[in-house]
Amino acid sequence: MNATKPTSRKTDLTVTHVLAQLLERLERSKVPVGAEQYRSVVQHLASELGDVAPGTALAALLDSHPAAAELYENVNYQYAGLCRSALDASLAAEQQAKQALDRAMHRPVNRSNTPSKEDPTHGKS
Repeated sequence: MNATKPTSRKTDLTVTHVLAQLLERLERSKVPVGAEQYRSVVQHLASELGDVAPGTALAALLDSHPAAAELYENVNYQYAGLCRSALDASLAAEQQAKQALDRAMHRPVNRSNTPSKEDPTHGKS
């Protein structure tokens, strides 16, 4: 028989908040940060975010800590995609990319091997 463990999510965000603040400080640091230290903070915060109950307290924490919000999206991408990203910014970026591709596809390309009319001595010595 397979026994399943009930999932109880925590509502106390004290540790999560401290880790989110620490991640923000590391992200904004003008002094180089060690990769192991950064990885450790990210792993601990990801673990905490996985245990936290969704709700207004978590939303407020993520709204005030962009690096933690990005990590939250990455950890939960398989379930919710980029659920915290601004839709307007994403849509605008997609439209700009489409316009750039359209311009590139419709740009005339000179593929002939004929010499340019501007230089009558082209190719002659």
